[in-house]
Amino acid sequence: MQIPQARTNGRIDQIMERASKALVRRDYFESERLASEALGLAMSTGDFERAARIALPLQESRRMIRDMAFDTRSVHVIDSSPPKGREIRPGMYLIAPPRVGVEGRLLREDALSHDVPVIVLVREPTTREGLWPVVAVGPVTIRSKVRPPAASKRRVRGGAVAVEPVPTPEWFISTSEHLGDLAISGVPAGASGPMRVLALYDRLCAIPDHEKLHQRFAEAAHAVVKGARAKPRRAHAAAYGGRAVED
Repeated sequence: MQIPQARTNGRIDQIMERASKALVRRDYFESERLASEALGLAMSTGDFERAARIALPLQESRRMIRDMAFDTRSVHVIDSSPPKGREIRPGMYLIAPPRVGVEGRLLREDALSHDVPVIVLVREPTTREGLWPVVAVGPVTIRSKVRPPAASKRRVRGGAVAVEPVPTPEWFISTSEHLGDLAISGVPAGASGPMRVLALYDRLCAIPDHEKLHQRFAEAAHAVVKGARAKPRRAHAAAYGGRAVED
């Protein structure tokens, strides 16, 4: 049993060495792909120590890609078939009805595989209250109702009419941050250490651009590792009258 685990550990370390080199040379897409692969391997084997170390380089790669997308100031509202492959342009994409949440996830993955920086949000039909339900789809689904951007006015003969609101780049960032914050707050308060790590990982898969999700995930994973290391010391201390013995 230990040999496959050792092989997996070695593979994770090799992948992360490549990811770190890619990050240094500012190849953020390659670094993101590699770190994401390494994190998936670490989580599949319950290696929270490596998972905690991977999270922050992964966060940095994703932050740089998000910043590149934001800096384009280019907004695309998609209510028909989303672009694919080389059709995808850098920028911010709002997937709107009748398209569905999973299409936003697929668009983001497709863009990253082609080294195209994007920020993708998905909204559902406007509610009676005039709010936009925004949704992030992954192992868990995160959904929240937000205020849409202000509708613009278009002058026509006889006056001006409101047209469908088009999000600003700032709206994309604030809405994405709101979804991520909501995801963090949705982790059950009584979740045990490992369950908290898994819950945060599922949410990170659904909202991969949220920086604080990476940080809370890394902190939770590190806490589990720290707690596991403390147990033998506590047992050792109890055996010696409550005094910790350093080896």
